[in-house]
Parts: sequence; C-alpha cells; structure tokens
Amino acid sequence: MAGTLYVVATPIGNLEDVTLRALRVLRGVDLIVGEDSRHTRKLLSHYGIHTRFAPSLYQGVERARVEGVLKLLREGVDVALVADAGTPLISDPGYPLVRAAVEAGLPVVPVPGPSALLAALVASGLPPDRFLFLGYLPRRAGPRRRALEEALPCPYTVVAYESPHRILATLEELAKLAPDRKVVLARELTKVHEEFIRGTAAEVLAASRARGGLKGELVLLIAPAPRNGPAKVDPNEVSARYRELLAAEVAPAEALRRLAAEYDVPKRELYRLVHGLDEAQGHN
Repeated sequence: MAGTLYVVATPIGNLEDVTLRALRVLRGVDLIVGEDSRHTRKLLSHYGIHTRFAPSLYQGVERARVEGVLKLLREGVDVALVADAGTPLISDPGYPLVRAAVEAGLPVVPVPGPSALLAALVASGLPPDRFLFLGYLPRRAGPRRRALEEALPCPYTVVAYESPHRILATLEELAKLAPDRKVVLARELTKVHEEFIRGTAAEVLAASRARGGLKGELVLLIAPAPRNGPAKVDPNEVSARYRELLAAEVAPAEALRRLAAEYDVPKRELYRLVHGLDEAQGHN
C-alpha cells in the first residue's frame, strides 16, 4: 500500500499557531521533508517531535530529489512536506513533488494552517473577497516595474511578498505609478514586532524612508483600482441570482443586501433591476 504525502502548514512566527492536526501528522509520519533545518527543527524540538527530518527540498536540488521521495511513497512511507514557515508551495519549494505525486496516483493530503498571505489580507483593511497574489516580486528593477504596471489596473486587492532589501525601491516605483493608491505593508506577522503600515503609496514610502528602511518579513498589499463610473451588471443575471436566493428562503431585503455586496451596486438600483422597473419607477 502506498504512503501518503501530507502538505503541512507550520507557523510563520508564533509557534502557538500550529494546528493540533499538524502536530499529530508530524508525529505520526515516517519522514518529514522540507527546506532549511533551522526553522523546522525549532518547531519539532518545541513540541517534542522526534520524527526523522530530511532537509532535502530546497531551490536548486528540489527536482533532482523528487524521485527519491516518490520511491519512498511507493514503498508505503508516509511523508510530511513542510516549508520553512507557513503553507508549503506558496512562494516556497514543493510544487514539483506534489505534482509528481498526483501524476503518479499517490495520495496527497493538505493539512491547512498559517499563511502570511491570508494573515496580511484579513487584517489589512483592504477588500479581502477577491485578490490577486503575485508571490515574490521580481528582483530586477525593470521586471519589477512591469509587474506593478500590470497589477495596478486589477479590480481586486493585490498581494505580494517583498524582501526588506528591495522594499524601498518597490515603494518608490509604486509611488511614481500610483501615488494616491492605498497601500498596506504587513511586517513580521505573528511575531513580537508585528505591525501594519497603512496609507497611500506616497505616505507609506515616506514612513519607510523615515525609518531608514524596513526589516523582517514583509507582505505588500495594494488596494483595488478605482472604478471608472458605475458598475454595469446584466439584469437577467441579477434577477436569476435574486430568485435563487429567494428559493433558498433568504428574505427579500437580505437577498438585496447580499446582491449589493456581490455586485457592488446600490440596493435601490438592484431593486429596480430585479423587479423590472425603469429608472423613473425605481426612484419613486
């Protein structure tokens, strides 16, 4: 019987953020594979976990070592894949192994938990319902500028990871392209010096410069692009969605409230659309 590959999220800073299920899996598997041993061994030691750890999956040799892990899985060895911190594969090594395991028909089980991306998003104050994640921004100035230019028209919140060595250059570029766009910098999430720096791109740049730069793990969040005029919606689509909510026993007023949030359209306008009223009737 084949072994199972568990994709296990681990704390991004505070060791108390690990889930009970993650601890159980890490104790129960035959082998833990990951990147650098320093972070993972600290977690394992803190919780008294003595499972064998192989820091074999890191950039540069990951693809070459995938076959060795697959061989173990085929032989019935249960393996837990971890990142240095947070959820594996999210801007971290691990994808070639997961993809190869799936293609080989081997069981892959997610063990969800901490993620810097989601932690920053839900506390940022920016719209969290739809977002675009860029991973780490390019190191070089030209590609980084192009990445920002492509992201700025996005109607959703944009999230990216950035290095403390490049954050000032990134903010300078962002302040040139969209100085008045709302920006949030989340720093050292779940750690002792956790903080959120909020303001326009120009304001966050000025605050960061005043400190002489920023240290620690950083998540950059950019507010959605402003709409050009009122949102356009398909009346037939809205009416069908309204009927769907009513069929699910949602009260009419609550259905309109939900649709207003879903389509970003005023409730008065939605009332007119779902009842087939013209504009004059809708304002009576």
